[in-house]
Amino acid sequence: MKESDSLKRVFIEFDGIMANSDVWINGHHLGKRPNGHIGFQYELSKYLKFGQYHENIIAVRADNSLQPSSRSYSGSGIYRHVRLIITNPIHIAHWGSFITTPEISVEKTLVNVETIVANHSPHMQSIQVYTRIISPEGKEVASVETRHTIAANQQQVISQKCEVVNPLLWELEIPQLYKAITTVNNEQLRQDELITQFGIRESKFDAVTGYSLNGKNIKIKGVCLHMDAGALGVAVPAAAWKKRLILLKEIGVNAIRTSHNPVSPEFLDLCDQMGFLVMEETFDTWESPKRSAHKGYNLFFNDWWQKDTRDMVIRDRNHPSLIVYSVGNEIRENFNDSSGFRKYKMQQDLIHSFDPTRPVTMALFRPNDSHVYENGFADMMDLIGQNYREDELVEAHKNKPSRKVIGTENTHSKEAWIALRDNPFIAGQFLWTGVDYLGEGSWPRIGYGSGLLDKTATKKDIAFQRQSWWTEKPVLQVVRKLDNVIAGEWGWINDWSPVDRNKDAVIQVFSNCDEVELFLKGKSLGSQMRPNDNASSRFWTIKFKPGTLRAVAKNKGVIVAEKELTTTDVPSKILLTVDKAVIENSWEDVVYVTAEVVDKNGLPCLNANNSIHFTIEGSGVIAAVDNADLYTSESYRGNSRSAYRGKCIAIIKANADKGEIKITALADQLEGATTSINVKN
Repeated sequence: MKESDSLKRVFIEFDGIMANSDVWINGHHLGKRPNGHIGFQYELSKYLKFGQYHENIIAVRADNSLQPSSRSYSGSGIYRHVRLIITNPIHIAHWGSFITTPEISVEKTLVNVETIVANHSPHMQSIQVYTRIISPEGKEVASVETRHTIAANQQQVISQKCEVVNPLLWELEIPQLYKAITTVNNEQLRQDELITQFGIRESKFDAVTGYSLNGKNIKIKGVCLHMDAGALGVAVPAAAWKKRLILLKEIGVNAIRTSHNPVSPEFLDLCDQMGFLVMEETFDTWESPKRSAHKGYNLFFNDWWQKDTRDMVIRDRNHPSLIVYSVGNEIRENFNDSSGFRKYKMQQDLIHSFDPTRPVTMALFRPNDSHVYENGFADMMDLIGQNYREDELVEAHKNKPSRKVIGTENTHSKEAWIALRDNPFIAGQFLWTGVDYLGEGSWPRIGYGSGLLDKTATKKDIAFQRQSWWTEKPVLQVVRKLDNVIAGEWGWINDWSPVDRNKDAVIQVFSNCDEVELFLKGKSLGSQMRPNDNASSRFWTIKFKPGTLRAVAKNKGVIVAEKELTTTDVPSKILLTVDKAVIENSWEDVVYVTAEVVDKNGLPCLNANNSIHFTIEGSGVIAAVDNADLYTSESYRGNSRSAYRGKCIAIIKANADKGEIKITALADQLEGATTSINVKN
């Protein structure tokens, strides 16, 4: 540290350490945090050595020896960002800004800015706090300046109000984002400045109409997401999350439930920027343990729930994407006695004390068994959330129509979708899950395959069924029932190359179009109109013949979509594709390179399982390799990966500020392929 920094305040901030962390500076213990999902800050100032000849040592210990501690893969160590922060003695406190928009109209919006300013000097100080509001176009649209005095070694909440005329609202389609730039001056000298991003929007849950954003009623079409990204583990670059979110949005997803923990700040930033609603969750357990995680957070809940809940709320409450808090998932406490009531109520009240603008819920587990709909527990909740059993949630609302209700965890079934679609009072639902994830597997299964996307961030066939329900765009997907299905696997595949060619083939078509006609080798196999429930699939059972199976979808007699499946020849070569052609030399950026085994005509060979070897030249490295198989023990590190359903991936990072990255994929008895990525400054 420089000698001049001795007059400053120095902090270290972690976005997450997994788990049971202890941090020291120069041998002095700064603190302990059991929860690996929570961000926190320690001050280093009085333990530092200043001057160019002095060394300062920060030591971090993560203790994951208590196992099993989590039902899903949670990683280990420092897996989120770390920052060293140097401020003046007069500065804005950690997470010291809270922006609300209590009055919104087309003509103007009242913006309330609360800023916590700390005076760590030995004297009372006179300060000026100046806040400018910057529009999404980058123009200053409002400002306010106030003067205050703060006693020595104290902090103060500074409240400021201003009006934004003709506000641009944060919407799912166009998520407009403002910035509040708050500057703290003392004797005309700038002491600190904080930029806070926020959105102007009205979020409302209603017992009759469900959910509305800015006065427009919408269905929350959500998915639950775990924190890993397959081969990348839980240290996930923003580009990997963005890739997943783009694909989920194409399917029709508009909301994320962070199951079952607080997420990284950059994840919420992406939701703000891309127009997703968020239910952020605190805990998977309270005091009572869960199977396969009986040495987890339940050991620390009593001592730490207040601190962990507070820190999540004050860190994340400025995100416009965040619309509801959940304080637990399928909690195993007894909610038919006073202790269960008390534990929930104290968490809900604590959240309201730090953020009165959002409701609180929890994901109830088998509520009819715990009698929460009869004993008054459910009616204590701002918003009643229930996992699965949609008919129970419907019945609970019918018995008491004043209840606001939402599905916090739901299956991919048609019945679950119809329950949401046909009951206006259900605000939304969150599918289990949006993406396949690591953990919750019984060996040799290494993960859970309930996602709309697989762990390589590729749409699974079931995603098209959901897309046909959740979007207006014409959807057409043709799948064939698999000959042999491993327990727990999705039993359909979009190809026309069965292993057993003597069996009848069962064809399922996902489509939201009026009419679908199926052709085999140019001969019509008949057409089917859209089912009366507007949700069921269309099925054909046909004799296999090699050639092309073609589906044609029409709306009002006009062709709007076509899909072809052609019998493939033997595997011949590798086809390489990249999800983008340019990469930045940044920890947050990655490129997904997909190697696909194809026949001599370029048709995908979904039965291929060749081992593919990647080589790389130039300004990059292979960060990981992966495929969609949940029954493999292959390493994510290295340069080789087996194809699964004919595909595998290499995830590439840059290691220089400019240049080109050249990737080659080779396999025995296959023609190799090469592609390239440009690195930009």
